[in-house]
Amino acid sequence: MTTAPFFSPSLSRLYSARASPVPKSPARSKAAVAFPARPYGPSLRPRSLVMAAAGVSGNGSPAAYEDSTVSCRLGEVKRVTKETNVHVKINLDGTGVADCSTGIPFLDHMLDQLASHGLFDVYVKATGDTHIDDHHSNEDIALAIGTALLQALGDRKGINRFGHFTAPLDEAAVEVILDLSGRPHLSCGLSIPTARVGIYDTQLVEHFFQSLVNTSGMTLHIRQLAGNNSHHIIEATFKAFARALRQATEYDLRRHGTIPSSKGVLSRS
Repeated sequence: MTTAPFFSPSLSRLYSARASPVPKSPARSKAAVAFPARPYGPSLRPRSLVMAAAGVSGNGSPAAYEDSTVSCRLGEVKRVTKETNVHVKINLDGTGVADCSTGIPFLDHMLDQLASHGLFDVYVKATGDTHIDDHHSNEDIALAIGTALLQALGDRKGINRFGHFTAPLDEAAVEVILDLSGRPHLSCGLSIPTARVGIYDTQLVEHFFQSLVNTSGMTLHIRQLAGNNSHHIIEATFKAFARALRQATEYDLRRHGTIPSSKGVLSRS
């Protein structure tokens, strides 16, 4: 029988297993995210050996290009101010595991959607002055996630760059279009009918994405197509964003590791 390499649930080592039905992915939970024990930052090369063995990439498309080194695109940021203390880790080549504790329960729920539907491993631990309101924590968490994305993407070689997804949730439907261009821009066309979902101020949704866009260098368009339930509208937004970002960060087979720009560079300049 032939053998095929695959990632263990811990994402920490590559090993061979007998050719048999692919093992089920580990259950997504609030357990700690197991990140590979290697440095974070843009110097990491894309994983491809694992997917090359199966001939597919993480989204089911053909593997981008082969590489002798298996690695993950990781970012880690610690942001400490007089108002907040935020620690974020993200693995773009993860399995959808979330370990998020922000002090804002509804935001935890939305970050779970980002991990689950983007197939990113997301770790967020934050404390802040939520006794005043959630504004500072919401903003600084988004700034940190955007910076972690910036680190994980590195020079953005070989990626699709563009993402587009429309997510329905019952009566709500939200379209997200994004470009990992290096140029921050947000166009947010949400019409959320209530001021709060639980205790979460719905004005903070747009502010979250604006903050993330500013540090990641992303062009992001969000358009609400339908919806009258605030929870559904916001959750559909995060799900659509997760899928569009997953699409944009996946590798393009035909690009062979080149930068997806006629300029030959994607930067925040």
